[in-house]
Amino acid sequence: GMDAVAGFLVTPFQGVLALFLLELGTVAGRRLGDLRKVGAFLVAFGIVMPLIHGTLGVMLGQAVGLSLGGTTLLAVLAASASYIAAPAAMRLSLPEANPTLYLTAALVITFPFNVTLGIPIYYAIAKWWLGGQ
Repeated sequence: GMDAVAGFLVTPFQGVLALFLLELGTVAGRRLGDLRKVGAFLVAFGIVMPLIHGTLGVMLGQAVGLSLGGTTLLAVLAASASYIAAPAAMRLSLPEANPTLYLTAALVITFPFNVTLGIPIYYAIAKWWLGGQ
């Protein structure tokens, strides 16, 4: 039944999402100078917190009896910021928050880290934690 409503639900969503991200980007771009104040902390936070959350995800996966793959996936999910929902939630719940900081943390630091290094690290942690399964 999705084909019947795709033109009403899917296509407009993609357009609205593009406009939302464009608007967030322009707002963040106006305050790029703010990164100079907290840049090192933001980079450290954007890498250390996913490692901590990924490790907690591994422990939780093992506690509920997930396989190595399931535990790794839970670790990746626990370590990942929600790259679309988190900025929207921040924007609505804390309108005074600086979008340059939360967008940079989610999209420029944590996302590339997780894709390039994080996933193999979480797999290695899961494999070690589960006893080399």
